[in-house]
Amino acid sequence: MIKLALIALAIAFIVTAVIGMPIINWLRKMKFGQKILEIGPKWHMNKQNIPTMGGFMFIIGITISMIISYGILSFEKTQNSLSMPLFFSVLFMAFAYGLVGMIDDWAKIRKKQNAGLTPMQKLLLQIVVAAVFISLLRLADGQTGGLWIPILERTIQFNWIVYMIFAIIVVVGCDNAVNLTDGIDGLAASVTVPVGIFFVCVGIHQQNIGVVAFAAALVGGLLAFLIFNFNPAKVFMGDTGSLFLGGAVAGLAFACNLPLVLLPVGLIYVLETLSVILQVGYFKISHGKRLFKMAPIHHHFEMCGWGERKIVFIFTLVTTVMCVLAWILFKSAL
Repeated sequence: MIKLALIALAIAFIVTAVIGMPIINWLRKMKFGQKILEIGPKWHMNKQNIPTMGGFMFIIGITISMIISYGILSFEKTQNSLSMPLFFSVLFMAFAYGLVGMIDDWAKIRKKQNAGLTPMQKLLLQIVVAAVFISLLRLADGQTGGLWIPILERTIQFNWIVYMIFAIIVVVGCDNAVNLTDGIDGLAASVTVPVGIFFVCVGIHQQNIGVVAFAAALVGGLLAFLIFNFNPAKVFMGDTGSLFLGGAVAGLAFACNLPLVLLPVGLIYVLETLSVILQVGYFKISHGKRLFKMAPIHHHFEMCGWGERKIVFIFTLVTTVMCVLAWILFKSAL
């Protein structure tokens, strides 16, 4: 399993790193530049027209890594115990969300503004993808709707329809939360690296080959992407990349049958989302007052004088600590 993880990580890293500059150059040639919101931090305006949709590079790297990993496993005669739908299930969902993000990015570029699909269009597409993924897991893995509760240290069984509704809410919520986190150079990618490493460890512990391969490829692809995305960024992942990442993180949690683990390992994603909800709610209730200087919360820290690199470092450190705590909390279920 460890060998598989290292191979998947290395392939994704190498492929993403090699195709990085060609993709950036192509995006520049096609004039796929980021449009910056006027209500955002004024110093972000210098990011205007930096190529977006750069998520393509790690999506391609991860996909190639998964295909090669499956081929290696099949060559080693492990294919009798290796279900192709289950092995690729998380990749399928992440890829589908990446496609939704690509449509959204394309709409923004075509309109030449920071608004693509309508919220309702995006939400409906996200719900459909989540429903298909959870159904696929049930068919391929035999999931029955059990939810492991760390505080109680036992699994509570739910009616499948109830569980499906819960799962859709969690998956769509996670996808949008990661999307909100992608607001400054390198943040979403950096925060997701320790989450990916966490799921590599869980996959090894559970002997879940598909999770190990995908999570390791995710880490490799993101580390290579950070070569181009770390501050000052040469490219942004766009909704193509951030929605892919959201689907990947949520998919890994459900593939491990540990959806509640998203609360600790995805604490930064949760805080980013809560900051927006609280900001909007308080603004309406107080008739124009704000809780934060700006939301999502990474912009609040920017307005407080924190540099982008400092925010990325602190948020990634917090995520790393929470991943360790999650391992302790959920160890009984592994």
